[in-house]
Amino acid sequence: MRLSRYFMPTLKEDPKEAQIVSHRLMLRAGMIQQSSAGIYSWLPLGHRVLKKIEQVVREEQNKAGAHEILMPTIQPAELWQESGRYDDYGKEMLRITDRHDRGMLYGPTNEEQVTDIFRSHVRSYKDLPLNLYHIQWKFRDEVRPRFGVMRGREFLMKDAYSFDMDYEGAKVAYNRMFVAYLKTYARLGLQAIPLRAETGPIGGDLSHEFIVLADTGESEVFYHKDILNLATPVDGEQTPEELQAIVDEWTSYYAAADDMHDADNCDVAEGDLISRRGIEVGHIFHFGDKYSAPFGATVAGPDGKDVTVSMGSYGIGVSRLAGGIIEASHDENGIIWPEEVAPFKVGLINLKTGDADCDTACDEFYAKLQAADVEVLYDDTSDRAGGKFAKMDLIGLPWQVTIGPRGLKSGVVEFKNRATGAKEEISPEEALNRLVG
Repeated sequence: MRLSRYFMPTLKEDPKEAQIVSHRLMLRAGMIQQSSAGIYSWLPLGHRVLKKIEQVVREEQNKAGAHEILMPTIQPAELWQESGRYDDYGKEMLRITDRHDRGMLYGPTNEEQVTDIFRSHVRSYKDLPLNLYHIQWKFRDEVRPRFGVMRGREFLMKDAYSFDMDYEGAKVAYNRMFVAYLKTYARLGLQAIPLRAETGPIGGDLSHEFIVLADTGESEVFYHKDILNLATPVDGEQTPEELQAIVDEWTSYYAAADDMHDADNCDVAEGDLISRRGIEVGHIFHFGDKYSAPFGATVAGPDGKDVTVSMGSYGIGVSRLAGGIIEASHDENGIIWPEEVAPFKVGLINLKTGDADCDTACDEFYAKLQAADVEVLYDDTSDRAGGKFAKMDLIGLPWQVTIGPRGLKSGVVEFKNRATGAKEEISPEEALNRLVG
């Protein structure tokens, strides 16, 4: 993509309304624009990041055996009345009346909707286990939306729902999602720590939050220092016993949020206990028959008798992750994107647009990158060199290739790693090989 033809409305100054790093940098990089309090339009650069995150989440859910569906944003109020949860969200739930005076709502979550789908189609234990997920926009009318996409009213979320015959089966499903989450965050370049958590209005008796460490985090997190050294589970089909072993290993290290930490009864030695700020980027729950019982979601068991299924739900804030990654990965110059979710892999900078030799060299390099399916943003504008460098650092692409008159005379380009800041002068062929490989 040529920058001269790309819509990327960057800002040179920090917006006054932005209180945290991710909000400030997303506005400055031209990723988002506020529509109303807590509601944002995603501009081209931000939308590319959002779709990259969504795809990583989707791939790991598919690997874990979940089936993707798509449920509506607007749900009938009667489903929530049937579960007895219609009033639990209070004013956070946006309630609507349609032209026929039917109660509707903008869904904050989908337990009711997915349980209705299940009870309408699944009849036998032979169809279990089952896990259904979708990636869809949600709405919760926060009383004080703030921090950009980190605490918005409208947000993109992956929510999955498991259905099993009994608690033992549900625990396997829970553990499988636990492991899938560890893999997801690792692919996103994040160190996520699972914390014991309250279940809140979702309900249930087993729950973990996944927290990304960041100095600007909303809550204080306590954990054993060695949890950061645990290896991410490898891909492959794990047995229930292997899944449980992975979960046991990760949860054997004390980890709790500030509202659950009991310093007097903590069994971690003082020198091993770390306290830092953290951002919640995922939450998983097991809640048994909280929703299946009132909905009559049963299956015929092996003996022909009806069994109420045991359920769990598993959420990842996709749009929130865009902000969370920035909070965890930035410097004084801007964003530092992990390669998996970067809007483009490389930024190509023409130091002297209008110079025939520079234009030819850049155009040829750009064409070769495109032919190799390398996502490239080519700054072919007439901006000054300093402005071009600042803009590339701001938007945080993993690699930068700079072509200018001096380098061309020596047969080299400047090759920069955005994360480390390391620069090398190498041949155009070597730069291409590194980016294509």
